[in-house]
Amino acid sequence: MRTTVISLLLLFHITAPAFCADKPIMEKQFKLKKEQIKPLALGYGGCIASDKITVEGLPVRFMYREKIDNPQDSGWRFLSGTESDEYMDNPNNHAVYDVNTIANYDQSILPLLKSPIGSVFEKVPGSNTFKKVTDWHP
Repeated sequence: MRTTVISLLLLFHITAPAFCADKPIMEKQFKLKKEQIKPLALGYGGCIASDKITVEGLPVRFMYREKIDNPQDSGWRFLSGTESDEYMDNPNNHAVYDVNTIANYDQSILPLLKSPIGSVFEKVPGSNTFKKVTDWHP
């Protein structure tokens, strides 16, 4: 499943506009309100995150950083780990956000944000701690 999810995200980030497919981002009911977003991780740039995080409020359980294609992209990709291939096949289920926004959804990502391109982390089950993944690469 990881390979398919990652392949779709690679394709998506190249063509992602400021909205998702045929549904503008503003129509989504985000778990956090605009006024709840605090300056926790400023200056990192954009990222891709699943609606499982931003709409449903699930924690980040899988994150990786790939080579960037433009100066606004941080290379970070954030998933809850519960996304199926079918879910990720629908481009309305993920979008481009500022890394700061995702840090507000799950602050446990903060210590890892300066990790180099190629880094992959998965949250230890039942924990708020990430471990480095060595058997998968973006």
